[in-house]
Amino acid sequence: MSTPLTSIPLTSLHELLARHVPSDDKEREDLARMRALATELARPFSRAQERGHFTGSAVVVDPPGERVVMVHHGKLKRWLQPGGHAEEGDAGSMEATALREAREETGCRVRLHASAPRPLDVDIHTIPARKDEPEHVHLDVRYLVVAEDPEALAHDPGESSGAQWLTWDEALARAEGEAPLRRLMEKARAAVRAG
Repeated sequence: MSTPLTSIPLTSLHELLARHVPSDDKEREDLARMRALATELARPFSRAQERGHFTGSAVVVDPPGERVVMVHHGKLKRWLQPGGHAEEGDAGSMEATALREAREETGCRVRLHASAPRPLDVDIHTIPARKDEPEHVHLDVRYLVVAEDPEALAHDPGESSGAQWLTWDEALARAEGEAPLRRLMEKARAAVRAG
């Protein structure tokens, strides 16, 4: 039986944000704001929280760590890492959200990278208004994960218009002009090479 998003204990979210070490000014500012919103928002994991809500995403790499997946987001029309909204089955675990989203959006079996920081990165980004929801922010908690079966890569047409394995240089080129995405990719590459 899953826990309703309205009654999930927030202790693990607070602990996760308390131990994360940001790497630049933007991430430092976002982390401070995320820590405050984790306390202020009545339902921080719920999409019904119009001001903003926590999301989970993942940089997905192949087992040797030489390639990374990017998906072409259906609504935002940009190449990004897989990710999305928390669901009740995630029980308030941002790791569970990131892993589930990575599986759904790539078709691969995934696991957390053994030695990468958890989370790897945090970022707040604005989601433009659409007919069914106002502009709001995603409080994104990001992880590094490994695809155990990279040959299974397949995109979810409900979420994206494509998914591709890229070299690190190709992924960084697609992140050009998007500083938080580039920072995330650089952190992921450094973690893979270190560990």
